[in-house]
Amino acid sequence: MPRSRRRLLADAAGVAGCLAIGALLLRTGDAGWARPGSEPALSWPVDAAVGTVGSLLLWYRRRHPLLVALLLVPAGAVAGSVTPALAVSVFALAVRCGAGPAVPVAAADIGSVLVYFALQPDPRHPLAVDLVVRGGIVAGALGWGLFAGAQGRLVASLRERAARLESEQRLRVEQARLTERTRIAREMHDVLAHRLSLVSLHAGALELRTDASPEEVSSAAGVIRTNAHEALSELRAVIGVLRDTSAFRDGERPQPTLADIRGLVAAAGAGYESALPEGERPDVTVGRTVYRIVQEGLTNARKHAAGTAAKVHVWGTPADGVRVEVTNPLSAPASSVPGSGTGLIGLAERVELAGGRLAHGVAGVEFRLTAWLPWASGGG
Repeated sequence: MPRSRRRLLADAAGVAGCLAIGALLLRTGDAGWARPGSEPALSWPVDAAVGTVGSLLLWYRRRHPLLVALLLVPAGAVAGSVTPALAVSVFALAVRCGAGPAVPVAAADIGSVLVYFALQPDPRHPLAVDLVVRGGIVAGALGWGLFAGAQGRLVASLRERAARLESEQRLRVEQARLTERTRIAREMHDVLAHRLSLVSLHAGALELRTDASPEEVSSAAGVIRTNAHEALSELRAVIGVLRDTSAFRDGERPQPTLADIRGLVAAAGAGYESALPEGERPDVTVGRTVYRIVQEGLTNARKHAAGTAAKVHVWGTPADGVRVEVTNPLSAPASSVPGSGTGLIGLAERVELAGGRLAHGVAGVEFRLTAWLPWASGGG
């Protein structure tokens, strides 16, 4: 059922209930009653009319609770049948406006009994009875209204807080997705640069080695084909990441580890030496960072010193951390493979976030890239 229809039915039921209870009070009250030889202060038709008008005013209590309550205060001084309408108006005022205006209006409604009793030349009931009846009804309506209003405000506050928390959670989720998207795109950039540098290196070798044997040409072409295919796959992955992060949820894409360095170095034709404790390896995050350091070092070596043999050295202990060194001679002319110039900057940021240090530069006749990382990520 629509909310507006429910309110309409509730208003109609409220008005009907007040009319019914007012009619009962009209029969048991002072209206139209007097002892033989005396005249009543107010005839029962007038009392009934005032009670009816007061009950009908309740139809507007939602939009104008204070106005309706104030209009009913003087009505309570002349008619007993308006008591139910007084109670409902006080209840609505307490729910919507709180104790500030509701308590004085309720006190005025109860105090109007004194005026009503004073107008009766020969009242049927003692003043105490009228005070108890109207006071109990109005006070009960006031307490119930204050409780219902406080509960309604509490529920509204909780709903608003829940909506705000839900909105903040959505923002956090979107931020996490954006961060993950950026991280994966950076990972793909590193891999893509590595693949394309291999393609460029072997293509350059085919261009210069006109006397290469068919086996050498076939091997180089195979490397070019494989890495070109992988580069295209990585490029599609980057585009997919930028379009939709959900395609790369955690665990769906395998990340390189320390064990993958040997294959990386072998594909680049570089030398590799590892001196890590048997049976002990740094954690996955540190191993992945070491892999990226080696990958960037080999990529730079092919770009700027093509034709030379780079050397990779990884060593360390849990107490001293992990050290990485990638070196290549400077004697060969620089490759024509273009670079963005930001690879080492991004690598330095990655190493720093892992709690390590990165250094690079010319040392004698070779270029040296060195890094230190804690054995466990987050260490100092």
